[in-house]
Amino acid sequence: MNPLNERITQFRKMANDDPDNELGHFRLGQLLMEDGQFEEAARSFRRTLELSPQFSKVFQLLGACLIKLGRRDDAVQVLRDGFAVADERGDNIPRDEMAKLLVGLGEAAPVSKKSAAADPASGASGFRCQRPGCLEGAHARQLAKPPMNDEAGQLIFERVCSRCWDYWLRDLSIKVINEMRLDLSTEQGVQMYDQVMRETLGLS
Repeated sequence: MNPLNERITQFRKMANDDPDNELGHFRLGQLLMEDGQFEEAARSFRRTLELSPQFSKVFQLLGACLIKLGRRDDAVQVLRDGFAVADERGDNIPRDEMAKLLVGLGEAAPVSKKSAAADPASGASGFRCQRPGCLEGAHARQLAKPPMNDEAGQLIFERVCSRCWDYWLRDLSIKVINEMRLDLSTEQGVQMYDQVMRETLGLS
C-alpha cells in the first residue's frame, strides 16, 4: 500500500469511528481529492459542512471537486455560498480562491460585503488563525507564548489561536491517539502523532 492510500485508510477509519469529527472528514476529503477520488471526496466535504457550516475552506474544496465532476451548477451554488461565509468571517484566502473559481466558470466575481479586519469597531484582534475550520475568524486570540520549546511550538504560537490549541490539546489529540491506536512510547507513534497534529492545526 502506497503512503497516500495508507493515509486514506487511517482517516477513513477515524471518520467512521467518530462520525461527528469534522476534521477527520475534512482531512479524508483532502486525501481523496489528492488521489483523484472526487466523488467520495465531495461526500466527505459535504459531511464536514454538515458538522461545521462555517468552515469556509471546505466550500472551496467541495466546489473544486464538483468542477472536476462536471457539476457546474452545483459548483457555482457551493462557491457562492462559500464566498459569503468566508467574506463574513474575514477568511480572505479561501474567499478570493472561490472568486477565482467562479470567474473560471464564467460567473461574475462576487463583491465583498465585509472586511472586519479593517473595521476598528469590529473587535478584530489582527491575529489570523490558520487552523482549518477555526471558528474564531477575525476575533482569534494568539497564545501568550509558544506551548513547546521547539520548532513546532513556535509555529503553533505564530499560526494557531488559543482556542484552537486548547481544542486540540483537550479533545482532538485524545481522539487521534485512541482512534489511530497510537503508541506514544514508540518513535513511529510519536511521528504519526506529530504529523496528524501538524495537518490538523494547518502547520503542514
